[in-house]
Amino acid sequence: MKVTVATLSDTVFTLDVSDDLEIDNFKAFCEVESGIPSNEIALLFNGIPLADNKKSLKDYGVQDGDMIMMDRRVRASRGAVPAPGAAPLFDFSRIQVPTSLSAAGGSGTAPAGPVAAAGPSGARNEEDPAWIRQMLAANPDQLALLRQNNPRLAEAYQTGSLEEFAKVLREQQEARRERDQLRIRMMNADPFDLEAQRLIAKEIEQKNIDANMEMAMEATPESFGSVIMLYINCKVNGHDVKAFVDSGAQATIMSQRAAERCNIMRLVDQRWAGIAKGVGTQKIIGRVHMAQIQIEGDFLASSFSILEEQPMDMLLGLDMLKRHQCIIDLKKGVLLIGTSGTETKFLSEAELPPCARLSSQITEEDALKISAKESASLEDQHLAEALARSASESAMDTSSGAGPSSQPSPQVTKQPEVNEKDVETMMKMGFPRDQCIEELRQVDGDVNQAVAALFAKSLSESFNKRK
Repeated sequence: MKVTVATLSDTVFTLDVSDDLEIDNFKAFCEVESGIPSNEIALLFNGIPLADNKKSLKDYGVQDGDMIMMDRRVRASRGAVPAPGAAPLFDFSRIQVPTSLSAAGGSGTAPAGPVAAAGPSGARNEEDPAWIRQMLAANPDQLALLRQNNPRLAEAYQTGSLEEFAKVLREQQEARRERDQLRIRMMNADPFDLEAQRLIAKEIEQKNIDANMEMAMEATPESFGSVIMLYINCKVNGHDVKAFVDSGAQATIMSQRAAERCNIMRLVDQRWAGIAKGVGTQKIIGRVHMAQIQIEGDFLASSFSILEEQPMDMLLGLDMLKRHQCIIDLKKGVLLIGTSGTETKFLSEAELPPCARLSSQITEEDALKISAKESASLEDQHLAEALARSASESAMDTSSGAGPSSQPSPQVTKQPEVNEKDVETMMKMGFPRDQCIEELRQVDGDVNQAVAALFAKSLSESFNKRK
C-alpha cells in the first residue's frame, strides 16, 4: 500500500510499504527520505502518536492512501526523564505563518523602528524595509515594476534614505491593513447588506481574474512579454532608412526630418496637406507622388505622405504592401516582395532606431503625446481653412471678373500689426511672404479671410490664363 508522509516544514513524500510493517522499520524508511535519524522521528496518525515501535501499521489502522504526520522530536532538557508511554513532543517553531494571517490575527501595528526584528527561526520578515530595499537593489525588474505601480514608494527608494523608505512603507502597510479590516467587518456585520454584497461580489470577481491570470501565465507566459515591431533596412533616394512595416496603416508615410535627409522635400506637393488621424492627430505637410525605394536589390516606386511630427522615419503602409504583393513571413522573420521574390530580414532589437526599442518605450509615448497636442491645436485651424477654400471656390466667378480697381487701397495712416506665426503658416501653403503680409493687413490679421482671399486670387489668375 502507499502511505503519504508529511512534515511540518511542507515536505511531502510517499512510501510504498506493506501494512504489516513495524513502526521501527517504517521510521527507517522515513530516515532515508528525510535525513532525520530514526530515533528522533515522531509519527502521528489521526491525532494518535505511533509510539510503540513494535506494532505494525495495520495495528494503528493505517490503510492505503492515508497520510502520517512526521517531525523531529524535541530534545528533552538535561535531567528530565520522559514518562513511559507519553506522547512525543512536536516542535512547531519552524512552522512559517503567512504575514497576511499574522497581521489579521495580531494587533495590526507596524514595526516600531525602520528595521523589523527577525522571527523566531532567524528568517527575515517580509515587511522589513531594509530587506525590501535589498531585494529591489538586487532585482532591477522588480524596481521597474515598482516605479510603474507605486511611484511614491519608488521615489522614497531613490532618495537613498532608509528612514524615508520605511516611513512611506509603513503608511502604505497601515492603510492596507485598515482597508482589509474594514472589508472584513463589513462582510461579517450583515451578509445581506447591499454594500457587503457588493464587496463580496467584487472579491469573487478579483479572485476569478487572478485565477485567469495564473492560468495564462502557466499556459502562455509569452503573452506577458513585449514584442519588438517589424523594421527593415531600405534606401530612399540613395539614403539609408529604417522602415517600419505596418499592415494596419492605410498609406506610406515619412517624417519631415527623414524627407529632408533624403533630399525629397523639393518634391512635396502641399496641395495634399491635411490632418492624419489615428492614435492622436498629426499634421500632413504634403505628399511626394513618386520616389524610389531600394529594398535589397529591388528598386520600387512609392508615394509618401510627409508628416511634420513623426517619431519614426518611415512607415510602409498597406498601399505599398498591396501594390508589390508583399508577404510578412513571421516564421522565417522576413518580408517577401511578391512581385520579384526578394526577401529581406526584419531587424533585431539592437538594430532598431531608438524610438522603437523596448527600453525607450516611454520616450516614444511621450513624443507621440507631445506631437498629438501640437497637431490638435492646428486641426481646427486647418478645418477652417478648408471651409474658406470651399467658399472661395464658390465665389470664383465673381472674383474672376473683378479688375485691379476693385482691390482695396492700403491704409496710409496706420498699418495693423501682423502675427509672424500666421505669416509662416500661410507661407507653408505656398504663398509669397509679401502677399501674405499684405492680405493679413487688409483683413486686420484674420488668417482665414487672408487665406481665402489668396486662394481666390490664385484661382482667378489660373482661370484667366486658361482663357
